[in-house]
Amino acid sequence: LGVPFNIASYSLLTYMIAHVCKLNVGDFCYCLGDAHVYKNHIEPLKEQIERQPRQFPQLKIIRQVETINDFQFEDFQLENYEPYGPIKMKMAV
Repeated sequence: LGVPFNIASYSLLTYMIAHVCKLNVGDFCYCLGDAHVYKNHIEPLKEQIERQPRQFPQLKIIRQVETINDFQFEDFQLENYEPYGPIKMKMAV
């Protein structure tokens, strides 16, 4: 749903900015406001919580770029990514 995509997107942006500025990547901190769970998401979330956590994958940027706009899809390599299968959740209205 929205939060996992946001975390991945902002983390990628953090890596990209650090790379262009020739800095080490620090921590990405994410604060939630108005966090909530819809009733139709309770059972799928129970399934997600029961899964054993896996190691985080590593993001590699394989080409030096000068500006944020120079990045291409091919510049990124994700190593040790072992996702579980999807858990479907209906859109809450």
